[in-house]
Order: sequence, then C-alpha cells, then structure tokens
Amino acid sequence: MSRGRAIAGLGIRWSKDEYEVSGVPFNHRGARADEYLQVLKRIWTYDVVEFKGQFYNIPASKIGPKPVQKPHPPILLGGFSPNTFRRIVNYADGWIPVAGFGPLEQLEQAINGLREGARKANRDPSKLRVFVLTYPNVLESPQSSSSGEQRLPMSGTIDQIGSDIQRIRAMGADHMMFGYAFSSKGKDVKKMVELTKQFARFAK
Repeated sequence: MSRGRAIAGLGIRWSKDEYEVSGVPFNHRGARADEYLQVLKRIWTYDVVEFKGQFYNIPASKIGPKPVQKPHPPILLGGFSPNTFRRIVNYADGWIPVAGFGPLEQLEQAINGLREGARKANRDPSKLRVFVLTYPNVLESPQSSSSGEQRLPMSGTIDQIGSDIQRIRAMGADHMMFGYAFSSKGKDVKKMVELTKQFARFAK
C-alpha cells in the first residue's frame, strides 16, 4: 500500500502484563525476538519459506505477497540496552532511540557505542540507520537556566528545539519522528503538520 515506504519498527517490550494478555511467555523474550527476526526476514525474502527453531516452526510454505523493498523493508529496533544493540548488529538495519527524556550526550554516547559494536562485528557502521523519536514540548518563551534547572532537550521555543534537532542530526541521525501524544497540539492535525514543517527546516 505504501509502495515501498514501509519501515518495520519493532521492540520486545518490558511489561509482563502485555505478554500475559498476548499469551506469550515473558521468559526468554530476547531469544524469542532473535528468532522472530530471522523468521520475518526469511518470510520476506524466500519464495519457499521453511524454518524450524526453538520458538517458531514453519513447514515448507509459500507466503505472500512479498514486500516492494528488496531484500526486505528496513528493520529498526527500539530499546536502550546492550542486548538491544547486539540484536541490531546481528539482525536489524538500525535503531529507534527516544530523545528528550535525558541529556543529548547520553544519546550521542549510545549511537557511538552502537557503531563501535558494528565495527567489532565486522559490519559497516554507516549501514546502521538511526531514526530518532522525539516528543517536542513547544513553549512561547525561552527556558532560562537562571533558576538552576537545566533545560530538557526538545523542550522550549521553536529555535531552542531547532538547536537540539541540529545537534541530533550532527550525531548522525538519519531521520527524526515527531510525536505529539503528550501535547495539547496532538489534538489538532493542522497544528501538528505546521509544527513539523517548522522543525524540518532545522534538519536540512
């Protein structure tokens, strides 16, 4: 339907309740995720799919339709742990971090750590894409540091948030996604589109 614009953004989640509701064991979720990614890529790329693993089994089958993208849609994983980075290096095409809830230095260190992990695994780090998810908090007046409180990233005026966007882009982020779920502007599509257009000029 998207003519090749689809991106597979995945994560294993942390809540036991979500696993219980889905009828999936919480234990060994990391190993299950590793196997799931292998199965998914095989379904997307093989004409005849067959898989026998610890968690998933597929008898020889033809599964379609196949994706427009070749060999398959980009797979990006969320998460912020060494196991997530190992999973990305071994099975995925990139990372979806969330920016704005901590210092940007932490994000930069994580991106550098992910790329270093790729180098150690003999994988080209430039091939790993970084799609940063943010929840901008737009304020009418600049946040001041006179009170002793440090400004949170992606919070402040358009220009302050714009400087954060430029800094994130300089870290090597390929793409930024703006979420408005925690903002009053999230109820107005026109305002969301207009804000995103204003932010986009800082990412060029």
